[in-house]
Amino acid sequence: MSTESVSEAAAAANPNNDFEVTQPPDDTVSALEFSPATVQQTYLLSGGWDNTARCWEVGQNGQTEPKAMQSMSMPILDVCWSGDGTKVFMASCNQQVNCWDLASNQTMQVETHDAPVSTCHWIETPSYTCIMTCSWDKTFKLWDLRSSAPAMTVNLPERVYCADVGYPLVIFGTASRGFVFYNLEGTPSLSGSISSPSAHQHRCIAVFKDKVTKCPTGFGFGDCSGRLCIFLNIHKQRHQRENFSFKCHRHNIRGVRTTQNIYAVNDIKVHPVHGTIASVGSDGTFAFWNKETRTRLMVSSILDQPITKCCFNSDGQIFAYSSGYDWSKGHEYYNPALKPKIFLRPCFEEMKPKVVSTTD
Repeated sequence: MSTESVSEAAAAANPNNDFEVTQPPDDTVSALEFSPATVQQTYLLSGGWDNTARCWEVGQNGQTEPKAMQSMSMPILDVCWSGDGTKVFMASCNQQVNCWDLASNQTMQVETHDAPVSTCHWIETPSYTCIMTCSWDKTFKLWDLRSSAPAMTVNLPERVYCADVGYPLVIFGTASRGFVFYNLEGTPSLSGSISSPSAHQHRCIAVFKDKVTKCPTGFGFGDCSGRLCIFLNIHKQRHQRENFSFKCHRHNIRGVRTTQNIYAVNDIKVHPVHGTIASVGSDGTFAFWNKETRTRLMVSSILDQPITKCCFNSDGQIFAYSSGYDWSKGHEYYNPALKPKIFLRPCFEEMKPKVVSTTD
């Protein structure tokens, strides 16, 4: 390959000129999480289809240093940190959840389901601390790490594809386009369920919190049709004036004015300070949104691969996103020459809600 061709390939892989994480995974990233605010240094954690979880230290200048890696027998679908940042939990297609102690660099199996484990979340409440795991076996379980048996097992109507927690609320996005709401206060209890207003299966979900009280106020989700749906009031899921949706991650076909290519929304995250939203899609772009004004703050240049996952660090200064093939176009579009990558972007100013000027 000529020097010019190499340069063009590099530009296509990173058209936004963001910091590239060193030694990325060998296969597509399926989970991406920054360390919690309780950890003084910033670390980035990933899980992926190469059966590995990897951890990098992130420097002040955007440089990254690989720190550790652990493997499981099958792809890792989700990862999460313990509240103090000393442990990592890895949810896998092998129906297990392993705990990775970072100080000793040792792992142990702590949880199991009867089907692949799709999500895991660390839960801290005034009365208990646990790991919540969700699975394609149509259950979610709460685990006290001091016991080998789950503290609670709850049957759900369908397989769990995605979930998010904003204490005391947890929302499960299930197969057949369903959403199930549970209250985690005291003994977890069902607080409601709805069918998705979208005609297409959802892929990701995020809970919105009040900037002052930090209580959940609403949620949003992305689906396979390149659409974001927003519920601004968590208590009025069916109130149409509180809900809206908009098209994103779609591109007009050149020369065909009435036709678009439509791409899945692979992930959405809420900025921890501003409350604005980031979305990433199979079209290879990320975008920032203000849900209150229903406007787009910015959209990225197009990468040479889909963007599969994203996250913010604890103070909202850094936006991380991963690129890699997501098989949305089938095996014939897989290009082994295109390798998975993870990028870091300073985002605090870009995520700020824009002030709308008024004139007399």
